[in-house]
Amino acid sequence: MRAYLRAALMASAVAGFGGAVWAQSSNPFSGLFGGQSEADGPVSLRFQVQGGEGLDRTLRNASLISGALSEGRTTGQDVLAAARADYARILGNLYDQGYYSAIINITLDGVEAAEIAPLDAPAQIGQVVVAVQTGPQFRFSRAAIAPLAPRTELPDEYRQGGLAGTGAIRGAATAGVRGWREVGHAKAEVSGQEITADHINNVVDSQIGLAPGPAVTFGRLNMRGYDRMNPRRLHKIAGLPEGERFDPDKVEDVRKRLRRSGVFSAITLEEAETLNPDGSMDINLTVVEQKPRRIGAGFEISTTDGALLSAYWMHRNLLGGGERLRVDARVKDMGSDTSGRDEEVTVRIDRPATVTPDTTAYVLTSLARMREEDYDEDTGAIGLGFNHIFSDRFTFDTAVQYQFSRVYDAGGEETDFKVLAFPTSVMWDARDNENNARRGYYLQGDATPFKGFDGTDSGVRVLGEGRAFHSLGPEDRFTLAGRARIGSVLGSEIENTPRNYLFFSGGGGTVRGQPYQSLGVEEITGPEGPIKTGGMSVATLSAEVRFQVRDKIGLVAFADYGEVWAEDGWNGGSDGHSGAGIGVRYDTPIGPLRFDVAGPTGGDTGEGVQLYLGLGQAF
Repeated sequence: MRAYLRAALMASAVAGFGGAVWAQSSNPFSGLFGGQSEADGPVSLRFQVQGGEGLDRTLRNASLISGALSEGRTTGQDVLAAARADYARILGNLYDQGYYSAIINITLDGVEAAEIAPLDAPAQIGQVVVAVQTGPQFRFSRAAIAPLAPRTELPDEYRQGGLAGTGAIRGAATAGVRGWREVGHAKAEVSGQEITADHINNVVDSQIGLAPGPAVTFGRLNMRGYDRMNPRRLHKIAGLPEGERFDPDKVEDVRKRLRRSGVFSAITLEEAETLNPDGSMDINLTVVEQKPRRIGAGFEISTTDGALLSAYWMHRNLLGGGERLRVDARVKDMGSDTSGRDEEVTVRIDRPATVTPDTTAYVLTSLARMREEDYDEDTGAIGLGFNHIFSDRFTFDTAVQYQFSRVYDAGGEETDFKVLAFPTSVMWDARDNENNARRGYYLQGDATPFKGFDGTDSGVRVLGEGRAFHSLGPEDRFTLAGRARIGSVLGSEIENTPRNYLFFSGGGGTVRGQPYQSLGVEEITGPEGPIKTGGMSVATLSAEVRFQVRDKIGLVAFADYGEVWAEDGWNGGSDGHSGAGIGVRYDTPIGPLRFDVAGPTGGDTGEGVQLYLGLGQAF
């Protein structure tokens, strides 16, 4: 005989293959095949699955009974309610795997759960047995869907001879509708379906009809919910391409731009139910503004470098157009064994949607007072820049900046540096998680051409960095992480190059186990002898093995190496040093809390063990 099974296929759902739960008053499978048991608590749970390799774990994970027992809900009423709901839940999982002739028995102390009235639950239940006979696995005798938009990618399983799971049918319907939406047919939908299961031959005949609907263009952006935000600026930041062909990716771009602005705590975008007479479709935007002001702080502590404290104050919507004012203050090397206290203040104003919706203009000014081992430096800078986001991964930043710095060498000699610089940066971020990456990679390249004045040389400072992450083992518990960093100042002499353009090595950001900026060069001669400064070229390497012990606790073993050269292009005399250690990570909602213990393993710039405490992975 043939069983005809129909479903109300929408773009994202298939609603059941008819009534297909078989419950028997006794369990015919008990003792005939193996199962798994949980008897840690007052209720013993056993799963017995005949057929379907590996299904026992899938069904156990989906089981409401298993969930209730793991949460300590063991009363008779709790177990009975979960058991009665598990029939449909287990059946849905079997349908997803292409099993349409399954028999499911759930017995509570030997009594079929389906035969116990909801109000007649026993006070206590000692043993629960979930027995499943999967029956044969069905395959598609036909898997048809039409009409399809060009370049529509259907699930691999949705084909003649493929595994006829309901997930494959849902996926095909969703892919078909998505394919039409991606070419501008915003109102595409499933127009009909004919799905027949043949229980004699164990096959499914599936036919899905699609209604593409008309080609649609973007209409108006109807906005509401804003208060302090200027509606003209809100419209520009959103950047909906009105009049262009509908594209769901462009709707998502609107959402991302509004989220990046930082002004809103909630963003809702809805497509209008009906089209306008000209074939366009309006998009309805509802926003909720969050509090405009925010403060934050951070810290890092090293036994030799001292403490670093940072804080910021931010206004998210300064002038009503999404402008963001941020003031950062940082004090570092407090209590350092090798240098004095450094202080820095930065003020930055960002204006989103300048020139294009994905371009942010900014004005940046900073003042810094640096007290290094062999010299002191006071620096001021002001700049105008533009940051453009090409995609979720690719970002470009360029600016024009004027910088003045005055250096006081150990012997009292004073030197001024004046440069007009054009810092430019490109970044490609393919990490799975910015704060705690387990897979992917990160690439960044910086180039800063600079024109010197009044004795300061001209040249270009280049710096590149790459990071890679790879995880393995059960649940990706082991993560291998590596970082390489290389840079040089080209075209200028070291004594005529701004000191903050030069490169040091050592400390938490480069080589752990070595004191902060402990590796430099002594190429500049002062009144009392050589002056220690950064070098003209640098290269650093870092490697970590991270192991997640528990959900929130991880261990890390690491090794770092750094080398600094006296001349540009990685030429001239050079020195290197290295360090290694272990650390502990504790995951928090804002990133892992880091505690590292490290010591020197090479070079002559440090001795003894150093401790590092901070927020976030080292890289």
